[in-house]
Amino acid sequence: MIRKLLLVLFLLSLAELSYSQEVLNKGKISGYMFGDLFYNAVRDTGILNLPNTINGGKQDVNGIQLRRIYFTYDYDISESFVTRFRLEADQVSNSGDGKIGVFVKDAYLTWKNIFKGSDLTFGIQPTPAFEISESIWGNRFLEKTIMDARGIVSSRDLAISLKGKFDKEGMFKYWLMLGDGSGNKPETDKYKRYYAHFQVNPVKNLSLTFYFDFKSKPEINDPNSTLNPKATLSNSDLTYAFFAGYKEKDKFMIGAESFMTTSQNGIINGTTIKNKNAIGLSIFASYNFMKNLSAVGRFDFYDPNTDSDYKGDSRNLFLFSLNYSPVEKVTISPNVFIETYESLPSGRDIKPSVTPRLTFYYIFL
Repeated sequence: MIRKLLLVLFLLSLAELSYSQEVLNKGKISGYMFGDLFYNAVRDTGILNLPNTINGGKQDVNGIQLRRIYFTYDYDISESFVTRFRLEADQVSNSGDGKIGVFVKDAYLTWKNIFKGSDLTFGIQPTPAFEISESIWGNRFLEKTIMDARGIVSSRDLAISLKGKFDKEGMFKYWLMLGDGSGNKPETDKYKRYYAHFQVNPVKNLSLTFYFDFKSKPEINDPNSTLNPKATLSNSDLTYAFFAGYKEKDKFMIGAESFMTTSQNGIINGTTIKNKNAIGLSIFASYNFMKNLSAVGRFDFYDPNTDSDYKGDSRNLFLFSLNYSPVEKVTISPNVFIETYESLPSGRDIKPSVTPRLTFYYIFL
């Protein structure tokens, strides 16, 4: 009897293994990595922690870093339902002991054509903020696009979204999303983020997008209300962005992206209450000398607080690279990353941050 039971369990295990392998074979596994050899050639040694900066670290520090590792599994449940599960590992999200950390980047289910021309997605998924600009930029292994790099909008959110097109040809597209506003982190409050993205492709290879989102946040106390100490003010965030980009594969690309984000009543100085506005502009281009050799250039301007009472906080980013691909799935890029800073209110100039890098980007699956 025991032998028969063990035999049945063994056969069931084989059947389950066979089914699991069949399911796995129907899906697609992919992955890529990028990292650098870097050297912090110039830093302002008198200011160790510059706020609102990307290009941090101490002067003369050099080393090797892995900035991103992706491992992705895509599986089509049916013609109507598709899924994605993606893990990310990098040296920023450490595991608590300083080692490279791993977290869930994507985990979503898409119901394709829930109605004609539109897909519904639920789960941890990309946000609409810079999906198009990043695809035109095409050099994520060098740097994030400006809103991602400056932390204006998270690249992911736990959300439900509706994405589709208004016309048969797909010239006019839309993307609406309701998210918890916590990125990849668990939600801890009742506040949400509401996204809207509209795209127009008037001619082939040209993309124009307008983006808007509203991030609800807890209200703050009104310092001017003496009669009612419980009076509050809105402190929610509004973000607007516009992007225009043109790209011909293996030839050239050019793009420009601008944004403004407003924190309602974000500046309180005594009895003076004002909105806090941040603005940014990014211009980038690349040109292919050959199919496997291109030059890339980019300029960003970012001011986290445009109020005239707040000086010394704007930033400029310059990025120059030569991208060489000896084979299709490998890119080697000598590049230089330069960030310059507005002078402090005292008149003190801040030295720029200059980092030459040799970046490696490769697709391993």
